[in-house]
Amino acid sequence: MLTNLMQRGLKIAPKLAIGDGALGFWKAVAKLWPNTDQQRCWVHKTANVLEKLPKAVQPKVKEAPHNIWQAETQEEAYKAFDH
Repeated sequence: MLTNLMQRGLKIAPKLAIGDGALGFWKAVAKLWPNTDQQRCWVHKTANVLEKLPKAVQPKVKEAPHNIWQAETQEEAYKAFDH
Protein backbone atom coordinates (compact mmCIF):
# COMPACT_ATOMS: atom_id res chain seq x y z
CA MET A 1 0.00 0.00 0.00
CA LEU A 2 2.75 2.46 0.92
CA THR A 3 4.80 1.52 -2.13
CA ASN A 4 1.69 2.29 -4.17
CA LEU A 5 1.90 5.89 -2.94
CA MET A 6 5.42 6.12 -4.31
CA GLN A 7 4.35 4.56 -7.62
CA ARG A 8 1.57 7.14 -7.89
CA GLY A 9 4.01 10.02 -7.51
CA LEU A 10 4.87 10.60 -3.85
CA LYS A 11 8.39 11.99 -4.18
CA ILE A 12 9.03 13.50 -0.75
CA ALA A 13 8.93 11.36 2.36
CA PRO A 14 6.22 12.32 4.86
CA LYS A 15 7.39 14.12 7.99
CA LEU A 16 4.94 12.20 10.18
CA ALA A 17 3.10 8.89 9.86
CA ILE A 18 0.08 8.33 12.10
CA GLY A 19 -1.32 4.83 12.50
CA ASP A 20 -3.41 2.54 14.66
CA GLY A 21 -0.55 0.44 15.97
CA ALA A 22 -0.43 -2.26 13.31
CA LEU A 23 3.16 -3.48 13.44
CA GLY A 24 3.40 -4.10 9.70
CA PHE A 25 2.60 -0.45 9.01
CA TRP A 26 5.37 0.81 11.28
CA LYS A 27 7.91 -1.58 9.76
CA ALA A 28 6.97 -0.47 6.24
CA VAL A 29 7.21 3.22 7.15
CA ALA A 30 10.64 2.68 8.73
CA LYS A 31 11.85 0.78 5.68
CA LEU A 32 10.56 3.23 3.07
CA TRP A 33 11.10 6.48 4.95
CA PRO A 34 13.61 6.00 7.79
CA ASN A 35 13.50 9.70 8.77
CA THR A 36 9.71 9.86 9.04
CA ASP A 37 8.47 10.28 12.62
CA GLN A 38 5.83 7.87 13.83
CA GLN A 39 2.88 8.66 16.07
CA ARG A 40 0.13 6.45 17.40
CA CYS A 41 -3.43 7.56 16.65
CA TRP A 42 -5.00 9.14 19.77
CA VAL A 43 -8.32 7.41 19.18
CA HIS A 44 -6.75 3.95 19.11
CA LYS A 45 -4.37 4.72 21.96
CA THR A 46 -7.26 5.90 24.14
CA ALA A 47 -9.41 2.89 23.24
CA ASN A 48 -6.59 0.51 24.19
CA VAL A 49 -6.19 2.16 27.59
CA LEU A 50 -9.94 2.26 28.28
CA GLU A 51 -10.45 -1.42 27.55
CA LYS A 52 -8.14 -2.25 30.47
CA LEU A 53 -10.22 -0.23 32.96
CA PRO A 54 -13.53 -0.97 34.70
CA LYS A 55 -16.53 0.36 32.76
CA ALA A 56 -17.52 2.62 35.67
CA VAL A 57 -14.37 4.78 35.37
CA GLN A 58 -14.04 4.80 31.59
CA PRO A 59 -16.02 8.02 30.91
CA LYS A 60 -13.91 10.05 33.35
CA VAL A 61 -10.65 8.59 32.09
CA LYS A 62 -11.69 9.12 28.45
CA GLU A 63 -12.14 12.82 29.11
CA ALA A 64 -8.47 13.36 30.07
CA PRO A 65 -6.70 12.49 26.78
CA HIS A 66 -9.59 14.01 24.85
CA ASN A 67 -8.89 17.36 26.54
CA ILE A 68 -5.23 17.10 25.57
CA TRP A 69 -5.64 16.42 21.88
CA GLN A 70 -8.57 18.82 21.54
CA ALA A 71 -6.64 21.73 23.08
CA GLU A 72 -6.37 24.72 20.78
CA THR A 73 -2.86 25.66 21.88
CA GLN A 74 0.17 23.79 23.08
CA GLU A 75 -0.07 25.62 26.40
CA GLU A 76 -3.67 24.41 26.89
CA ALA A 77 -2.59 20.87 26.00
CA TYR A 78 0.13 20.97 28.66
CA LYS A 79 -2.37 22.24 31.23
CA ALA A 80 -4.76 19.41 30.35
CA PHE A 81 -1.89 16.93 30.59
CA ASP A 82 -0.87 18.21 34.03
CA HIS A 83 -4.47 18.01 35.21
